[in-house]
Amino acid sequence: MANILVVEDEVLISELIRRNLSLVGHGCDPAFDGDEALEKLSGGRYDLMILDVMLPKRDGFAVMGEAEGLPTIFLTARDGLNERITGFSLGADDYIVKPFEMLELLARVEAVLRRTQKHAGTFELDQARVDFGSRQVYRGDALLELVWGYDFEGESRTVDVHIQKLRRKLGWEERIKTVYKLGYRLEAHG
Repeated sequence: MANILVVEDEVLISELIRRNLSLVGHGCDPAFDGDEALEKLSGGRYDLMILDVMLPKRDGFAVMGEAEGLPTIFLTARDGLNERITGFSLGADDYIVKPFEMLELLARVEAVLRRTQKHAGTFELDQARVDFGSRQVYRGDALLELVWGYDFEGESRTVDVHIQKLRRKLGWEERIKTVYKLGYRLEAHG
């Protein structure tokens, strides 16, 4: 999943965002002011930045000006037209006004990542390979499951049943976790 820098000076909001992004499988680093954000950007590799405008030391617009093409979602209480235009003119991919709904933020993060990531790639764990581009899972070169690759108008628990079968077939009972009201996540460590 993506490595995301969350630049938010309000500790509780930062923690809430980071916990929810982690629940869906993203790695998150916090920064609580503009200077710390630039320091982390210079020393780390990020796929996306969630950025507040009103920050101590250096505001979000100044940070964005030095972020060099990093996909960015502004998340701020500043809702004026001039601020939004400034954000987009600096290259922001999205602009969300506080207060915000967490599920909407998660959906917008996924949308920006889909648009900006160069290649879907693959992920390997234990003896299984997940091909994100084709949405196929292999174990030892054998196709295990194509989710939604067929016409079926059955119960709404169809995905749950398939995930249960995947858990058993891959031996990932402790790796594929259910995320309440969101879906599933794969835990690669632990």
